[in-house]
Amino acid sequence: MKAAILNSPVGISGHTLRIEVVPRPHAEPGQVLLRVRACGVCRTDLHILAGELPPQREKLIPGHQIVGEIVEGETPELPAGTRVGVSWMGGVDGTCWYCRHDSENLCDAPTFTGYTVNGGYAEYATARADFVFPLPEALDDLHAAPLLCAGIIGFRSLRVAGVLPGECVGLFGFGASAHLAIAVLRAWKCNVYVSTRGASHRRLAESLGATWVGSETEKPPVKLDRAVTFAPSGDVVVAALSCLRKGGVVAINAIHLDKMPAFDYDKLLWGERQIRSVANMTRADARDFLEVAAEIHLESKTAAFSLDNVNEALQAIKDDAIDGAAVILP
Repeated sequence: MKAAILNSPVGISGHTLRIEVVPRPHAEPGQVLLRVRACGVCRTDLHILAGELPPQREKLIPGHQIVGEIVEGETPELPAGTRVGVSWMGGVDGTCWYCRHDSENLCDAPTFTGYTVNGGYAEYATARADFVFPLPEALDDLHAAPLLCAGIIGFRSLRVAGVLPGECVGLFGFGASAHLAIAVLRAWKCNVYVSTRGASHRRLAESLGATWVGSETEKPPVKLDRAVTFAPSGDVVVAALSCLRKGGVVAINAIHLDKMPAFDYDKLLWGERQIRSVANMTRADARDFLEVAAEIHLESKTAAFSLDNVNEALQAIKDDAIDGAAVILP
């Protein structure tokens, strides 16, 4: 099969991944083999390629927002031909304290798709059968792929922030995840305030119904009940914190953060304001979000790239050159 291979983390450039012909994998016991129909591009992939997340394999096929069709390892629940989604969490040990206490996203020995095991920037991929999610027919491949990480983790971020219907919620940064989260917030009758760089991102936020949109240096005109940050920047976290009411919460939607700058405790954190990190997702998050997405007819904004052009897709995400999500179509 054809696949995009990372031989070592060398940073983002036009030649970061090499397109190679490699042996097609086979489904081991408990796995399914998927013919990859689409794979979304995620900012986490940039952190992996740049070495900001420690390398786990000598050679790696990245990609963890996979839409695929089962061709091997079928079961009565997942017959051959079933179209399923695969996300970042590729498996858990099921025995650690966190798994036994409904917190499998914090598992001590997790498997991560496209990081600790090969992912979906390829024509075929394997996945644990108990970590795939059947997809509704209403979602086509292109628009389903970004839901499988950007959508699920954005949904979990709203949960971690404790968002309640009708609240004032700030989104700091407006890329693949935020443009899906705003649809959920609108369905929950929330007022959404977006601070983001890039005129095209601000136009997209306006078109999707944000109550207020400003640049990355502008403050919303009201105190926020909740906020979610989507940029891997501690400065953005502090900016969001400065916009909260007393008792408000900032949820950090980032697997890697550059640094946390010093800030004034009395002015920004005191008053029972909280900063919470968002770590991975659970299978319950995935199932619940996909149900909500179907109910509200959620459709992601996407740009399609061929597998041969995967490096261009990664560069576009790095440069904020596209609105919404990039998707590889093998």
